[in-house]
Amino acid sequence: MSPSFVHGDARVWSTPTGPLQENAVLVAGAEGQGFLIDPGDDPARLLALIDSAGVTVQGILLTHAHFDHIGAVQPLREALGVPVWLHPADRPLYDLGAASAARWNLPFEQPAAPDHDITQDQAFQAGDLVLRARELPGHAPGHVVFVGPGFVVAGDTLFMGGIGRTDLPGGNHPQLLAGIGRELLSLPDDTAVYPGHGPRTLVGHERRTNPFLG
Repeated sequence: MSPSFVHGDARVWSTPTGPLQENAVLVAGAEGQGFLIDPGDDPARLLALIDSAGVTVQGILLTHAHFDHIGAVQPLREALGVPVWLHPADRPLYDLGAASAARWNLPFEQPAAPDHDITQDQAFQAGDLVLRARELPGHAPGHVVFVGPGFVVAGDTLFMGGIGRTDLPGGNHPQLLAGIGRELLSLPDDTAVYPGHGPRTLVGHERRTNPFLG
């Protein structure tokens, strides 16, 4: 089981999935209610994590719809009986998931349509846990991040020492940099950042050392 990190009453688990090592993130409050964010692959392993963590998942939240972030959506939404949330600007990418994975010669199960749209500043509540969505396009047109108490689930926007690539369809480098400044660097320095790939980091560390943010 992946280790959990504690942020006040919230707990966060980040576990790499699939051949692209995409981080699926499980977040729960003190009452054991929570959300699963970006289940990219390995649905059986994610179900085992949820079970061992004792979390009741209330929904699947997606930062964006690149195929490596949505590959386990369908089996998990069925197993957990929960809705799926996605920003509508990323619906075209979502619908192209199978075609995108095929270009990498990777297996992929195309998920059925999302259940609900995500909007700017939308609050997601599960028990005593509240996450708030902030729009941060640039890596993908409908990319959002989810801000919790003392942490942010950042998807493919900000990494330890890097930022999301912007050379994919729908990418926009100036837009991504502006969004990172607006939505992430405005957070306190001790805010933990859980990225879509690689290790977690801190807002202050990236503000001081990330070569893309100078």
